[in-house]
Amino acid sequence: MPEAPAGARRQWAADRAMRPPMRSPGRPEPSRAVQRHFWRRIASGVTTAEAAVAVGVSWPVGTRWFRHAGGMPPISLDEPTGRYLSFAEREEIALLRAQDFGVREIARRIGRDAGTISRELRRNAATRGGKPVYRALVAQWKAQQAAKRPKTAKLAGDDRLREYVQERLAGSVRRPDGMIVTGPETPGWKGLNKPHRQDRRWATAWSPEQISHRLHVDFPDDDSMRISHEAIYQALFIEGRGALKRELVMCLRTGRALRVPRARSQNKPKGHVTADVILSERPAEAGDRAVPGHWEGDLIIGTGRSAIGTLVERSSRSTLLVHLPRLEGWGESPPVKNGPSLGGYGAIAMNAALTTSMTQLPEQLRKTLTWDRGKELSGHAQFALDTGTKVFFADPHSPWQRPTNENTNGLLRQYFPKGTDLSRWSSTDLEAVAMAINNRPRKVLGWRTPAEVFEEQLRSLQQPGVATTG
Repeated sequence: MPEAPAGARRQWAADRAMRPPMRSPGRPEPSRAVQRHFWRRIASGVTTAEAAVAVGVSWPVGTRWFRHAGGMPPISLDEPTGRYLSFAEREEIALLRAQDFGVREIARRIGRDAGTISRELRRNAATRGGKPVYRALVAQWKAQQAAKRPKTAKLAGDDRLREYVQERLAGSVRRPDGMIVTGPETPGWKGLNKPHRQDRRWATAWSPEQISHRLHVDFPDDDSMRISHEAIYQALFIEGRGALKRELVMCLRTGRALRVPRARSQNKPKGHVTADVILSERPAEAGDRAVPGHWEGDLIIGTGRSAIGTLVERSSRSTLLVHLPRLEGWGESPPVKNGPSLGGYGAIAMNAALTTSMTQLPEQLRKTLTWDRGKELSGHAQFALDTGTKVFFADPHSPWQRPTNENTNGLLRQYFPKGTDLSRWSSTDLEAVAMAINNRPRKVLGWRTPAEVFEEQLRSLQQPGVATTG
């Protein structure tokens, strides 16, 4: 900026440009209102692509926002006070200014002080054309740039605190004699989110919450050695904080490179779960266990993608085990992405096995089936047509909504421990184990066995003239 001539008023420089020439930012970033709307949509549990479309940007742009911020909102989601001009007001100012209205008339029309309008036109006008021209988008970008108050992260400004946090998070694993154990050789970090089925770096791996609370124990009188666990997560997830390297997210127990919004993790989209098959739509009679014929089901998983299906009747606690043999071609060739599941519990194989088991029962004893949200039952519509059994799905991460099945699976682990190959057992073997489980007396049944109660149910169905509630 040239020197002000003698006698010029104080605002001479502001009239010319207000600030030194700014580097061109390319396309100005969206307004804070758009960004807040985007992050509110993310917090509600929708996908990044859906949130991007909702705010009017392309899904690659929304994905970039999400990844650069580590899945964490980089701005406050609280609405600004009326003290600041909004983007809508700036658009109104630009329109009125283009119609040659004066400052006081613009202020009167939008309900602002004339001084506010005058400062806005001086400070945030576009000047690249050689003279000030007020454009709402450029003005919004300049206001957002000026409003930034970058603050040095606590870990970036305190070497002792940063070293303490990094040692507890990513320190080496040591033997009792102090020798370092390097652990497995791990691939280079590529920034991918939660790589599965790969060796991970061995580290001390304290959680940020453990680190935060341990500081009070190790430094009870030093208030400078304090940091919240949320600040540690932000230093790991958000790009540009400069305190901790981003690849140290691999030392977190989840191994995630991005934070997953809580609402999204609790409501993962499942294409096969529609509004008419969620648990709240299940008939009320299935909840009180008074009427037989309502079942709960799940899989118990073994090594090598082996599994056994379990079905438990809610009233009698009677158990059926579903044999899921591996399909032809298993182990002979590498798995094909999006190809058929050869482990035995793909959707088609699961439907066939469940249909075989359920159709052996009388029609009155196969009213409903409650399952978790596994994709092995994504063909539930065809299963319902073949068996007449309506399928309902429990809420995500809610095993207590299938309590009888979860309890029975625990009993079955006596015969099928975790970490064993379950494909070695034949259908005859599974029938024998089911018989053993069904002939154990249960306290909840008055020390009768599930087999005895189930037999009573069958006899009541066979008696002529007995009405059923099916």
